[in-house]
Amino acid sequence: MIQPLLRRLFLAGICSGASVSIAYAQADPIKFGKIDERDLTGQNFVADSAAPAVVLCDFGRSRFDYSEGGFRVIFERVARIKILKKAGYDYATVKVPLYHRGTNEEKLTALRGFTYNLVNGQVVKEKLNSESMFREESTPNITIRKFTMPNVREGPIVEFAYTVASEFTFNFQDWTFQSDIPVRWSEYRAAIPEYFDYKMLMQGYEPLEVQERTEGTTQYVIRWSSSIEPGMQGGRQSGGSETVTPRVTNFRWAMKNLPAMREEPYMTTTNDYIAKIDFELAGTKWPNEAYKSVANSWEKIDYELLNEDSFGAQLSRGSFLKQQLAPLVAQHTDPAARTAAVHDLIRRAVKHNGNNGVFSSGNIRRVYEQKSGSAADVNLLLIAALREAGLQANPVVLSTRSHGRMETNVPLMSRFNYVVAHVALPEGKELLVDATEELAPCGMLPYRCLNGVGRLVLPKASESRWVELKPADRLVTYRQINLAVDEKGSLSGKVHQEHGGYLALNQREKLRKLGEKKYVEEIITDHEGWSIPKYTFQERDNLHKPLMLDYEFAAAGGETPAGTIYLNPMRYFGTDKNPFLHEGRRFPVDFGASLDETIVLTITLPAGYLLEETPKGMSVQLPEGGGRFLYNVQPGEGTIQIMSRMSLTRPVYSAEEYAYLREFFTHVMTKQGEKLVLKKKV
Repeated sequence: MIQPLLRRLFLAGICSGASVSIAYAQADPIKFGKIDERDLTGQNFVADSAAPAVVLCDFGRSRFDYSEGGFRVIFERVARIKILKKAGYDYATVKVPLYHRGTNEEKLTALRGFTYNLVNGQVVKEKLNSESMFREESTPNITIRKFTMPNVREGPIVEFAYTVASEFTFNFQDWTFQSDIPVRWSEYRAAIPEYFDYKMLMQGYEPLEVQERTEGTTQYVIRWSSSIEPGMQGGRQSGGSETVTPRVTNFRWAMKNLPAMREEPYMTTTNDYIAKIDFELAGTKWPNEAYKSVANSWEKIDYELLNEDSFGAQLSRGSFLKQQLAPLVAQHTDPAARTAAVHDLIRRAVKHNGNNGVFSSGNIRRVYEQKSGSAADVNLLLIAALREAGLQANPVVLSTRSHGRMETNVPLMSRFNYVVAHVALPEGKELLVDATEELAPCGMLPYRCLNGVGRLVLPKASESRWVELKPADRLVTYRQINLAVDEKGSLSGKVHQEHGGYLALNQREKLRKLGEKKYVEEIITDHEGWSIPKYTFQERDNLHKPLMLDYEFAAAGGETPAGTIYLNPMRYFGTDKNPFLHEGRRFPVDFGASLDETIVLTITLPAGYLLEETPKGMSVQLPEGGGRFLYNVQPGEGTIQIMSRMSLTRPVYSAEEYAYLREFFTHVMTKQGEKLVLKKKV
């Protein structure tokens, strides 16, 4: 398979893998309060007319200081944004995440901002006020400080600056260069003393305009108290201070004229592909002490998970289900059948409340009694029940599609946001099971989980391993249509429709939400002029089988017979549009699962009419066996049969394959859009 072009670069150690150029002190790219008044007019933004706003400059820097007995990371940011349209008003609201743990928290200071408007040829400047600042809780460890710039309308410039002081040196500020609006200039600087060793991960497709690294020194006055303080005090036990002069590595990265990162069909999350740099503390090296590694390893994370009360400890607490499980164990001796029975028990007993997560919110027995819980609650309960039923079940932690790609070479607990069950079956077979989807059969992971690999956490942490989250189920559609046309062009017929695999799950959820009547009404809405007098659903509750719908339909034609009838029946049943509109794409196309669409259409012609010209058949194949489209029209005695089949054999296609995939869908749309011309015999 052709590999994607995603540019991901580890800058190991203190960026030892980066190209080095000696650079002297650089002027800041932006000075707060000094705007270019020409930017208040529209003349500099003709090329950005489609964008709601433009980032003129975003500048950040991080450095260390020593205060109150410890090192802190000081992060400063200045940003300037041009608002072009009403749709860009949201960019005048800024969110600053602040980490906290215990009684310690990151502190936001020196917050200031202005909105600049051009009124009657004069610059009017309004100051950010405290009434526009808000606080909200995001996660148990993250608080959001939010502020909105004043008097925003179409055309102004908003500018803000702030400082964040953090005692959490492991939480060194990451930087995102790109946005979902164009960015003229984005720059980040970092000054890191030799005491701290960070791994740095650069990702994205945009080139660096500046990448510099210089060496220097700085001074810190280190104070110690009467108690022994690890690291910098050198083991002294009396109060005092000393001045240290460590080496400092200064980094500077910048990008310019970045295009907006746009959402594309069939992608995981833009955060997987946007241009940014991430930091992870790998270790520390204090004077006169050996290097101390603080970076996580996957083995360490496995061990921590297994010994965490809200994770590993929950897996052995399924004994309260012994009475409910006993008849299932007695009835099902086959491990796969027993797994399905236990899955069915938990799936029906506990509802997913919509929240994801890795850790249980409480004791799994209480979750079972309350009949509701997060994904972690439900699936840790499932694993405990499977174990109680005598099955070899263990957790698989993973990252959902919206959470981002799983980076197996960056061991961070934060990479995970979901857990499912793994069941080892005889003959080396294995099954991944999730009980959060009430309408999904055993062995079908939710679509949100189809995201590369997950970490199988085994009872012996050193034996844990990665497993593929590759679905056995596909996106399957099958339609068989019998269509009759009369001399006025009216249509009537019967449709047998089947949705299988992930489309079955999707359509069952839709059917439960809408009900049968509204479900069918939606079909009528999508097919102008149709009526559906009769319909029947089958296999609604048999989750292992396709969801089937049989219905009759009718559509009126003209008021009088026509000598020539133009018919385009596939527009009712085929692919309605090409999902790939843009000429190029720089990241993979991720369907999540392979796809199979089959349409068999038999048309009965009105008496005395013939097909004027038989459309040519078509066979199109994607390179390397990636997919195939077959289309064939076969005239008969008073009938026409059309067969259309499209299959995509892989869940993911690389960026290099995008052009082939786009052309493939163009052929599909062209053939399915061809009209049939019926002419009356003379």
